[in-house]
Amino acid sequence: MNFVFDLDGTLCFDGKSIDKEIIEALQELKLAGHQVIFASARPIRDLVPIIPKDFHEGLLVGGNGTFTYDNGRIKVKHFEQQLLDKLITLIHQHQLKYLADGQWDYSYTGDITHPIYHNIDKNNSTNIPLEQLLPVCKLVLFQANEEVLKELQSISVVVTHYKTEDAVDISPLGINKVRGLRMLNIQQFVAFGNDSNDQCLFEKAVHSVCVGSNDVKSYANENIERLDVAKKIRELMSKYD
Repeated sequence: MNFVFDLDGTLCFDGKSIDKEIIEALQELKLAGHQVIFASARPIRDLVPIIPKDFHEGLLVGGNGTFTYDNGRIKVKHFEQQLLDKLITLIHQHQLKYLADGQWDYSYTGDITHPIYHNIDKNNSTNIPLEQLLPVCKLVLFQANEEVLKELQSISVVVTHYKTEDAVDISPLGINKVRGLRMLNIQQFVAFGNDSNDQCLFEKAVHSVCVGSNDVKSYANENIERLDVAKKIRELMSKYD
């Protein structure tokens, strides 16, 4: 069986690492013959440093489906130039702070104390001006007010709200984690997630587990606390053996 895991808030709770017990459960899952796939809002650049090295050659979905990674090869879906021009105009009109992700590098103008900034792998990438970042694959806007949100509704993009981080995540139309999995030829899977960007996983999974108390838990088959993640992985490993 394919097991698909979100990262932040599902396996990683400090933005930097995965608990040893969870890593051991993931490794047991792999040894038992299951395929372990990570599907995160993070771009591949920021996803790879967090996961155990023995999963680096596997399948990854990044940027909520914007990026796919298969044995070291990255493929991306990016904003068409006309659409990107509209988003850049919106940024300038409202003087918005943002994080824009290219295939590997990024452009960031937000608060350097923000947790999203802390998650960027700055040792292996470069912060460059937005106009030079081509292609632009994903965009996060910080402190977007109601007027900005209303204007985004008229632009053909996918918008995901991160209320706890006061940010909105913007991707090209049709992009989500399930689309990323389909690009990797993954059809059936068990899903672990915790946030609104995991709803599509919960809706398509043969079995789904929500970690924590986010409202998205209503779409999952079951709801657990972070301390139960490793135990639940092992339980489902046996069930789908």
